[in-house]
Amino acid sequence: MKAIIFCGGKGVRLRPLTYYLQKVMVPVGSEQRPIVEYVIRLLRFHKLDDIVLMVNYKANQIINYFDNGSRFKVNITFLHDNPKFGGTGGALLNAFFSGTISEDETLLIYYGDIISNINLSELLNLHIKTDAAATVALSTDFPLRVGVAEIMDNGQISRFVEKPRLDKPVSIGILALNGKVALNHLKKLMEKQSNLDIMGDLLPHLIVVGKHVQAYTTKASWYDLGTIERYEKLDNTFIDDELRYLLE
Repeated sequence: MKAIIFCGGKGVRLRPLTYYLQKVMVPVGSEQRPIVEYVIRLLRFHKLDDIVLMVNYKANQIINYFDNGSRFKVNITFLHDNPKFGGTGGALLNAFFSGTISEDETLLIYYGDIISNINLSELLNLHIKTDAAATVALSTDFPLRVGVAEIMDNGQISRFVEKPRLDKPVSIGILALNGKVALNHLKKLMEKQSNLDIMGDLLPHLIVVGKHVQAYTTKASWYDLGTIERYEKLDNTFIDDELRYLLE
């Protein structure tokens, strides 16, 4: 089993912070630790200690901070993105071709700007039990960030609900993949396009061709730090209260 964290993006939506910092190195919580440190500590908590960090933009910030991972009691391998393989799907394919990961492994994929206390052990156990090609973490009761209007037939607004909670599960950027299935289908997709996204291209493709894509619904706390607005609105008590156990 191997955990893969995507840490290579330029974090355009987090500018101006990301002019100076890699987005996964942006500090959070009262202790001001990098976002990705909490991800690595969560992986270790669930005994996922073989970790690959996919790096590119400002990679040395990540490499210099985490080194080989021994300080965090994990084994960290760094893999630089290959420009020939675009997107998260391309980065994963590059990891296969470089020998960094194997098709015989179960892969836990984690997007590096997501912070959560999700039960990864439960997700992986479900993935193995169902023999799924992919198991996707989905959050229920997701609060929309905008107001929603209800409109009558004549165009009149009958009701306006500020930031309602969505009754459909949403993806939170964490999933498990069967290595062999992922490799085979990424190669097929790469024949048609040079830029591949795991969530946008690989998963829809697996569903279309009839592969078993399993849902893992969770009420775990999670927060997407992908934009400067989200970062500014982050309440440090969320980090301090919900994730303190990872620092022990």
